[in-house]
Amino acid sequence: MSILAFIVLGIIAGFLARALMPGRQAMGFVATAALGMVGSFVGGFLGALFSDRRVLDLHAAGIIGSVIGALVVLALVGAMGRRRALV
Repeated sequence: MSILAFIVLGIIAGFLARALMPGRQAMGFVATAALGMVGSFVGGFLGALFSDRRVLDLHAAGIIGSVIGALVVLALVGAMGRRRALV
C-alpha cells in the first residue's frame, strides 16, 4: 500500500470512527487522520490475533479493520481523558 493510499484510508477510517462513536471528540483534521492510521495498525493486530497469521507482524488492515481499530483507540483515548479529568 502506498503512503498516499494509507493516509487517505486513515482519514476515511478516522472520520467513520468519530461518526460512529457517541459523544463529542475534540480533534482536528490531522488528529483524525492519525487516529485512522493508528486504528489501521490496531485493526491489523486484532485481525492477526483471530487468524492464523503471526501476531508480531505489523501490517495495516482494510477499511473495516481500520474503523474497528480506530474505535478501540478512540475509546481508550476517551477513557484516559476522563480519568485525567477526575484526578
